[in-house]
Amino acid sequence: MTTKIRLLAAASAAIITLGLSSGAEAAGELKIYNWFDYIPQDLLDKFAKEHDVKVTMDTYNSNEDLLARLKAGVTGYDVAVPGEYMVAILLQEGLLEKVDAFALPNFKNVREDMLGVYWDPKREYSVPYQWGSTAFMVDSAVYGGDINTWQVIFDPPAELKGKINMLKEVNEVLNAGLRYLGHPRCNDNPEQLKELNDLLLKAKADWLSFNSDGAKEVLVTGDAAAGQIYNGFGMRAREERATLKYAYPKEGYTGWSDNIVVIKGAPNIENAKLFMNFMMDPENAAALTNFARYSAGVKGVEPFLDKALVEAPEVNPPADAPKAEFVPPCPENVVQMYDKIWTNLLK
Repeated sequence: MTTKIRLLAAASAAIITLGLSSGAEAAGELKIYNWFDYIPQDLLDKFAKEHDVKVTMDTYNSNEDLLARLKAGVTGYDVAVPGEYMVAILLQEGLLEKVDAFALPNFKNVREDMLGVYWDPKREYSVPYQWGSTAFMVDSAVYGGDINTWQVIFDPPAELKGKINMLKEVNEVLNAGLRYLGHPRCNDNPEQLKELNDLLLKAKADWLSFNSDGAKEVLVTGDAAAGQIYNGFGMRAREERATLKYAYPKEGYTGWSDNIVVIKGAPNIENAKLFMNFMMDPENAAALTNFARYSAGVKGVEPFLDKALVEAPEVNPPADAPKAEFVPPCPENVVQMYDKIWTNLLK
């Protein structure tokens, strides 16, 4: 969903006493830059009402879109929700505010495995939002064979040819191809990258589209019979079309962890910190999980979660599935090589 969402709260003014700053008055604005379809309206309404804040949200389709806009000098946003590797890149580019997120009252709720992370070891700049995986789904009513291999995407069976949607996200597509070929990620080997380029161009003839914000919809409507997808979107898709199955490819798949950060020069830093703290409350984090169908980065959410999440295959990998791979940001020379392959693929 790429349309702008505007949320206006009509609540009485309040003085916030969370200890985020001495005597800070919360009334004002909060401008959010977030992924499409990634937070429920009623949760934003709740924050707006509790803190007498006017909330405005714009959306983007990929981490790279976020980076490009910030590097282009787009200003006015307070918070964004980048993936883990993009947090590291934004820090390197000097595009984030240091807010000592670890000092926020609700930081005590953060899961232990979300502490000491490579992208923000001391959690001075970010707090957890949601985490999950990226693989693909197949409509079992169209194809009933083994789906736990990237061969389904890159050398598809006849039933799926011309019916595959790919995410319009360079790292997701290229990393999937590298896994299928058995090559390492962050790859600068010219021969292996040529092999990847050839694979993608050949596979493209069997693909229907590149679509990120419509990845769920094309599967639900049946326009696509298979498609790359984030696991939470996958669960939401299956809840509308029961024959969809989420794959755990034997060659491996991507793990990711999204985070709330404060953008450098944010005009409403105190409200941004309030929002960080709000989203680390277990009840609020659970409301986000119930909507997005991913996994929360804080403890204590279980009493508030939908029962459907307890056994959902999209968030509970089978015991024999490979572990999701978190890929750190690649060196600049690799990024440039990937961009050339990606540009060529999208022609």
